[in-house]
Amino acid sequence: MTENEEKLLAEFDWRMRRLMDFCDELKQENAELRQDVAEKNIRIEELESEVGKLNSKYENLKFAKSFSSDTDDDGTQQARKRLAKLVRDVDKCIALLKN
Repeated sequence: MTENEEKLLAEFDWRMRRLMDFCDELKQENAELRQDVAEKNIRIEELESEVGKLNSKYENLKFAKSFSSDTDDDGTQQARKRLAKLVRDVDKCIALLKN
């Protein structure tokens, strides 16, 4: 091999090693990003669950407050209608169980 060919081969080898190192770095970064995304997805699911629980608590508090109010506004009427419907549903279920 000529000296020129040896230089080209050495440069090719050096560039190939750099490329392989860069590929390894990208693989590591990709793994870290995938892990980060997985952690974020878990956190999102936890937060969505918490939001659901808080919304449920809010609705329950709103429902309870409507009965504690002295005024007879729309909220109280809606709450009473909702409660009456729930009582009817329970009565229907009891009637079905008796049969």
